[in-house]
Amino acid sequence: MSTRVAIRGDLLDFTAEPAWGETESAAVRYRPDHWLLVDGGRITAVQSDAPGEGWERIDQRGRLILPGFIDTHVHSPQLDVIASYGTALLDWLDTYTFPAERLYADPAQAESGAALFLDALLAHGTTAAVVFPTVHKVSCDRLFAAAQQRGMRVIAGKVLMDRHAPDGLRDDVDQAERDCQELIARWHGTDRLAYAVTVRFAPTSTPEQLAMAGRLCAAEPTLYMQTHVAENRAEVQWVHELFPAARSYLDVYARAGLLHQRSVLAHGIWLDDADRAALREAGAQIAHSPSSNLFLGSGLFDWRAAEAAGAKVSLASDVGGGTSLSMLRTMADAYKVQAMAGQRLTAWKALHAATRGAALALGLGHEIGTLEPGCVADLCVWDWAVGPVATRRLEVARGLHEKAFAWMTLSDERNLAMAWVNGVERYRRDD
Repeated sequence: MSTRVAIRGDLLDFTAEPAWGETESAAVRYRPDHWLLVDGGRITAVQSDAPGEGWERIDQRGRLILPGFIDTHVHSPQLDVIASYGTALLDWLDTYTFPAERLYADPAQAESGAALFLDALLAHGTTAAVVFPTVHKVSCDRLFAAAQQRGMRVIAGKVLMDRHAPDGLRDDVDQAERDCQELIARWHGTDRLAYAVTVRFAPTSTPEQLAMAGRLCAAEPTLYMQTHVAENRAEVQWVHELFPAARSYLDVYARAGLLHQRSVLAHGIWLDDADRAALREAGAQIAHSPSSNLFLGSGLFDWRAAEAAGAKVSLASDVGGGTSLSMLRTMADAYKVQAMAGQRLTAWKALHAATRGAALALGLGHEIGTLEPGCVADLCVWDWAVGPVATRRLEVARGLHEKAFAWMTLSDERNLAMAWVNGVERYRRDD
């Protein structure tokens, strides 16, 4: 396979963050019918003219080329429980999630599940992700191994749960610390992998385990931290009962040393102004998971308030609470959530949050999320329209934003033609 590849198509990415509600934005970089040159896994140039000799040319004219999507919160073992009926968050965990995750103590299940999950991400146009495996060390180990084989940028860590979880899904502080340290030594910084200290959520960790997690973060500042926060009102009340000294749910993590610039906190629906200020000061991000929030009836995230306070916001599928690995479906649901609050989410704001915005929030803007020369060639080729309805809508669209918004709203994984990771083609649709 040639390492020098030139791909022709309509290139779309961002040079800055689009302003809220702005459909005509200087932050959007659209280069129709251009060639993207990739050499040795990195983007080397973008040009309107065809390259010379020595390049493998892949003509995708009439198709859209974007950076690969970045999913900042997703659960690798939960494909088995996606689209499960009839419960809110806490019951959903007990009824569906925990039984599915218990299976990942088996190395064979952990290996096959990781492969299925990562291949499914790629088939949905997601080339990088922040992932929850399970409490079992082997589930994290096999996930990292599978990501390494595919050249993917994956951030993950063994889930920490030492209370309020069923048999087979609890660890203890000392063993969990040893497991984390061994996984960090093996995987953190290896190839394109990074370790995240992974607290399931405050109720399933004792104060002692939270303190241990904080020590891990303090000992190695390049580690990420991922958890859930303020997703559901009943959950928020439970946290208040378990941690009465904390000012808020978010404050539980702050007190344990878990709120910093590499913290990724899923949901963040039921936060107040003081919480948003704490997020800004720490440099932490909220992984907004609109599909999951709608499906579980958790609530409506106030994106404008978070942004106004200076907090970072990225987008996440949260499968299996979310109902699709498709970040396009996630963006369409994000629009609906904001519409319920009287706000209008532009295609630019949504696409930025799933590409360059997520990369910057993760400290990876130099590597992914953009089609800038020098960055890693994680990119996807999309059909602008699939089927007669979308095709007609595209024909009558006026202006670039209307075209992009219709594509974002009407498209899903069926629109994906190709996915490239680290300059290697990892997915191609059977046409």
